[in-house]
Amino acid sequence: MADAVLGNENARSPLGFLKDSFPAVAVITIVVSIIFPMPTFILDALMAINLIFSLLILLIVLYTNKPTDFSLFPTLLLVSTIFSLALNVSSTRCILRDGQGFNGRMIKAFSTFVVGTSGTEGIVIGFIIFIIIIAVQIIVITKGATRVSEVAARFTLDSMTVRMMAVETEYNSGAITEEESQIRKAQIQKEADFYGSMDGASKFISGNVKVGVFIIIVEMIGGFIIGSAMYGESNVISTYIAFAIGDGLVTQLPALLVSTAMAIVVTRAAATGSLPQQVVDQIFGRDPLVYWICAAVLVFLSVLPGFPWYVLLPMAAITAFHAYRTGNLKKKAVPFGETKAGGRAEQKDEKAADFPPVVPLDALSLELGYGLVPLVEKEKGAELLERVMGVRSQSAYDLGLVIPKVRIIDNSLLAPTEYCFKIKGVDCGRGKIRLGFYLCINPGTVTAEIKGIETIDPAFGIPALWIEQERRDEAERAGYTVVDPPSIIATHLTEIIRSHAANILGLQDTQLILDTLRKDYPAVVDEALREGKGLRVTEVQKILHGLLREKVSIRNLVSILEAVADYAPVSKNIWFLTEKARQAISNQICHQYADEDKRLRVLIIDPALEQKIIEAKYETASGMLCALDPPTQKAWIKAVSKAVTAVKEKGWMPVILCSEQARFLVKNSTDRELPDLAVLSVPEIVPDVIPEQVGIIRIEEAGEQ
Repeated sequence: MADAVLGNENARSPLGFLKDSFPAVAVITIVVSIIFPMPTFILDALMAINLIFSLLILLIVLYTNKPTDFSLFPTLLLVSTIFSLALNVSSTRCILRDGQGFNGRMIKAFSTFVVGTSGTEGIVIGFIIFIIIIAVQIIVITKGATRVSEVAARFTLDSMTVRMMAVETEYNSGAITEEESQIRKAQIQKEADFYGSMDGASKFISGNVKVGVFIIIVEMIGGFIIGSAMYGESNVISTYIAFAIGDGLVTQLPALLVSTAMAIVVTRAAATGSLPQQVVDQIFGRDPLVYWICAAVLVFLSVLPGFPWYVLLPMAAITAFHAYRTGNLKKKAVPFGETKAGGRAEQKDEKAADFPPVVPLDALSLELGYGLVPLVEKEKGAELLERVMGVRSQSAYDLGLVIPKVRIIDNSLLAPTEYCFKIKGVDCGRGKIRLGFYLCINPGTVTAEIKGIETIDPAFGIPALWIEQERRDEAERAGYTVVDPPSIIATHLTEIIRSHAANILGLQDTQLILDTLRKDYPAVVDEALREGKGLRVTEVQKILHGLLREKVSIRNLVSILEAVADYAPVSKNIWFLTEKARQAISNQICHQYADEDKRLRVLIIDPALEQKIIEAKYETASGMLCALDPPTQKAWIKAVSKAVTAVKEKGWMPVILCSEQARFLVKNSTDRELPDLAVLSVPEIVPDVIPEQVGIIRIEEAGEQ
C-alpha cells in the first residue's frame, strides 16, 4: 500500500507530470506548428533542436549493441519526419511573409557560412550542394536502405515460425529452461516486429526528401512572384533563391543524418556489439601483413611524380606503426599461460606460495581450448556463462540436484576448438566447436537436404552438419534443428549431468541438502537419521546415488526419507532401502516412462530366466551383483538387446517389468551394455498407469516380440 501511495505521489509531482506529458505535447506542437505562424527566433531554436535530435539518433544507433535494442527507432523516424516537414512549412511561410526582411539566423548561416561564400557565386555553389545532398539521399542512401529493410523484413517474417520451432525443440530436449525459451521467443517476435516496422518507416525518409524538394521549388517560385509582382523588390531571384537554399540545407542535413542512421540499422541485422567496437575488431584488428602492404603502397605512390608525398608519407608511417604495434600485441598474447615453447608460464603472483599443498578437485569443470575463450569473455556477451547457469537451474528442477558451480578454465593441451568436461578431475565428455558455424541436426522432418561439413553431435552422438552463419535461415526453413556453439556445449553439459549425477553428488552436498530440508521438515530428517535405528549420512548418500544412476529425480526427498525412516529399523541394506525409496516415489517413476494415454509398454522376463537371475545374486562389500556365468550373460544381453530394438522400432520406450527381488539384478546385469534401459518392479506400478505387455525376453528365442 505504501509503495502504491509513493508511486501516486511521484506521478503527481511536477517532474513526473512533465516526463509523462512531454511526448504528447511535443507531437501536438509539431502538428500545430504547420498551421500557425511562429517568430523567427523560435524557428531558429526548433531548427537547432532538429539538428541536435537527428545527431543524437545517429549516435545512439552507432553505439547500440543490437538493432532491436533501439526498438523505438521506427517511431522516432516518423516523429523526426513530421518535425522536419513542420519546420520546412514554417520557414517557407516566414520567408514568403517577410521577404528581404527575413532574419532567420539558422537559414542565413546555412545559405552563406556553410556554403563558404556569398553573392551570386555562393548561390550557385549552395544550389549545387543542395542538389548533391538530395541526389545522395534519394539515389544512394534512401533507396538502398529501403531495399535492405524490405529484404530483412521478408526473411525475418519467413523464418520466424521455423526459429520458434527450433527454440521449442531445444526446450523439449532440456537444452534451455522454460524461462529462456520464453525470452528467446519474445526476442524473435521483437525482431520480426522491428524489421516489419522498419520496412514501413523507411518510406518516411524517402517521402520527406521528395516533399523537401517540392517545398524548395515552391518557395523559389512563390518568392519570385511575391517579391517582384507584389512588393517590387530588387534582387528577387538572388534573395529568395539564397533563402530557399539555406532552408533546404538546414532541413535536409538532419534528414541526411536520420537516413544514415536508418541505413546503419537495417544493414546491421545480424550484428552484435556497437559499431565502433566492430570497426576496431574487424578493420583495425586484422593480420599485420595487411597494414604492411598498405604502408608499402602508400610509399610507392609518394615517389611517383605529381603525388603529394607530404601527405602520403605520414600516412604510410602511421599505417606502418599500426602494423608494428598489432604484430607485437599478437606476439605478447600467448594463450592461456603458455610460453612460446609450449610449457607453462611461471606464475608471477607472490601469493602463490600461500596455496594449500593439496587443492581439492572441482566437482564439475569445463576446460576450453584457447579458440573457444570468446564464448566466455564479458566483452563479447559471455553467452556460454548464461547458458551454463540455465543448465544448472534446469537440472535442479529435473533431478532435484543442485549442481555446484561449473569452473570454466582454459587448457593449453586441448586443441584450439576443443572443449572437455571433467567430474572431479576425470574426463567424462568432450567435443569440438567451429566458431562462426552452426550445427545442423536432422530431427526427421527435413524437407530439403543442405550441404555442410559432416560431423557428429557431441551430446547425442548422432550425425550432424556444420554450416556458415549466413545459411542459418536456409537450414531452418529446410526443417533442420540449428544450434549455435554455446547451445551445443550447454546441451552436452545437460547430458553429462543426467548421466553422471551420482558422481557429482558428494557427501558434503548430501549433508547440505539434509540441513536445508531440516528447516521445513525436521521430523522427517531426524527420524531418518535417528541414532541407533536410523541411517548415517553416507548411507543416505548411497541411496540417492542409486536413484540418480537410473535417472530418477530425488526432488521428492521428503517421500524418499519417509520410506527410509519406515524400513531402516527392519534392514539397513542399501539395496533393500533403495527399492523401498523407489516404491515411495513410484507415481513419479511410472509417469516418467508412461505414454500420454498413461500406458506403460513393458517387456517381461521368462519366469525361469528371472529365477535364474535371482539365484545368480552375489553379495560383495560394495553391494550386490548379478553373477551369471559368461555364456548365459552373453545370451541374456543378446536377448535383451533384440527385444529392446524391436520395441524401439515401434516408437515405444523400452521398459522391463520384473519382480522386486530381480529388479536391481536385471539393471545391474544390463547396465554396461544398455545403460539407458529402464527396469521397473511390480510394486512400482501405480493404479492409474496401465502396463501393457509388448514382448517376452527368453534366452532360447533370443527375445520374442
